[in-house]
Amino acid sequence: MSDAYRQTWDLSIKHPEAFWSQAARAIDWITPPDTTYDPDRGWFAGGTLNTAWNAVDRHVANGRGEDCALIYDSPVTDTVERWTYAGLQDEVGRVAAMLEARGVGRGDRVVIYMPMIPQTVFAMLACARLGAIHSVVFGGFAAHELAKRIDDATPRALLTASCGIEGSRTIAYKPLVDEALASAQHEVESVLVFQRPQVAAELRAPRDHDWAALREETAHLPVPPCAEMAANDPLYILYTSGTTGTPKGVVRENGGHAVNLVWSMPAIYDIGPGDVFWAASDVGWVVGHSYIVYAPLLAGATTVLFEGKPVGTPDAGTFWRVIQRHKVKTFFTAPTAIRAIRKEDPEASFLQEIGTSNLKVIFLAGERADPETISWAEQHTRLPVIDHWWQTELGAPAIATCFGLGDTRRKRGSAGFPVPGNAFAILGEDGQPVPDGKSGAVVMREPLAPCAFRTLWNNPAGYAKNFTSFPGFYETGDAGHFDTDGFLHIMGRTDDIINVAGHRLSTGQMEQIVATVDGVAECAVIGADDALKGQIPIAFVIPRAGASDLESLAPRVIAEVRSELGAVAALKTAFVVPQLPKTRSGKILRNVLRKIMNGEDFPPPPTIEDPGALDAIRAVVYPKAAA
Repeated sequence: MSDAYRQTWDLSIKHPEAFWSQAARAIDWITPPDTTYDPDRGWFAGGTLNTAWNAVDRHVANGRGEDCALIYDSPVTDTVERWTYAGLQDEVGRVAAMLEARGVGRGDRVVIYMPMIPQTVFAMLACARLGAIHSVVFGGFAAHELAKRIDDATPRALLTASCGIEGSRTIAYKPLVDEALASAQHEVESVLVFQRPQVAAELRAPRDHDWAALREETAHLPVPPCAEMAANDPLYILYTSGTTGTPKGVVRENGGHAVNLVWSMPAIYDIGPGDVFWAASDVGWVVGHSYIVYAPLLAGATTVLFEGKPVGTPDAGTFWRVIQRHKVKTFFTAPTAIRAIRKEDPEASFLQEIGTSNLKVIFLAGERADPETISWAEQHTRLPVIDHWWQTELGAPAIATCFGLGDTRRKRGSAGFPVPGNAFAILGEDGQPVPDGKSGAVVMREPLAPCAFRTLWNNPAGYAKNFTSFPGFYETGDAGHFDTDGFLHIMGRTDDIINVAGHRLSTGQMEQIVATVDGVAECAVIGADDALKGQIPIAFVIPRAGASDLESLAPRVIAEVRSELGAVAALKTAFVVPQLPKTRSGKILRNVLRKIMNGEDFPPPPTIEDPGALDAIRAVVYPKAAA
């Protein structure tokens, strides 16, 4: 065990205010906090700061203006561009001036519906500079879902681009924006459109404005100063899908967000000023907010903004080329990306040809990383591959191997250990702790660490529900267990614990077994309704590229699960499918698989990447209907 991790953990739990007060020294405060934590006012109450100043301007003021801040790498447009901190400061300032000219100021909301291009980063930081609250919506999201977010956030302005590029597809954004604005009840005053050469968007005067033209019109205006924001003032709203169909607007506050993120970079990811960090995610998700935009820049590092896919842009070697080209030190991606690469290039021939250059470690998050995926990545990269866990609600890692603190302990199938500042418990349905090795509800003791949400936008009652099941604890919605070595295992959502004839079984544990079967590239196990047993497990597997003997794959999957878990597992059905339904961030939509197996009718989820996956699975599950 790392002494640094143990000492840091002990301090954070025994003396949390002293721990976070020390971490807060890494931030430039306009007015220092008068207390570290106040139950009513949150973390760093009384303090004022500006997040954009801390992420950009202060590095320029400290003589690092010529250091590289942002690298834009877009294989879909064959573009690589770089911005220094001074250059980034100028771009952010000009966008802030544009927004101010359109009446945007402190406390106003701005919806950003844009692809993975530098202007998206400029827009987020410009809002932070002005004290406006940005709400980034994943580019290409369905119009009716965008309209829901517009009505909830009631933005003064909406920023978009003429198109996004998803692999080989070009998606026109402006028609989606126009449809959303037509159906939304809230009227947006200004729409700023960045015209990309691939698609020209039609503008509707007087509401719509050409980004480049407005920048030129406002070029003579001074750059707005950084607004002085209270630590508990909102920085952004990030919407997640709610169980009722109404999106939940997670509110992130300026103070705790800045402190936790700037602490996490050296402690977890071993990243400091000048290091190159790449999070292969999207700014529409929490990983993109925290670890593409804010955390690397707060730490004075270089961040990579990547517009592409792990495969197909142009091939399964894309990630390794980006890592080599930009001398990436720490790489962060989703397990599904590694599985996609493995499926296309099972022998890792691209990786062996290209190499990993300066890379020291790979972090995975977004969904549970099965041991087989981690094993493959570690075998071929010869680097530590660390699974870690957090949520949109938390904003920063809560379970990890703190690589930057010298900890390298890993156990495949576990997300690691509680990150300093985060106290976990595993509770049974009666609210009592369960023994090590036994699964239960994963909960976190209050108060949550800085950066975690303290409310939902326009929905305090919805926020409070997260703390009602287990008083004094935040219910994460995940099931898991501690093992006897202290590793914390997240096995899936609590609704992924299925009850088969009175036996509580983890579909995550079954997936872990299925993933080890020779020829399996990716898998999902769900619980389907059964009149006799209540629920039964069903496996879906994608074969590895070049795998032979596909007819035996499903029987071998069933046999392996029954061999490992016994007949109680009750897995009797496995489908070999060409693809799995996934969100645009790569999470498998297991609830959709359940609905298909249960014969339910449902519209394609707004977060699904490829609706065609649903028909492909139905054709396998119900071949007679497809015929």
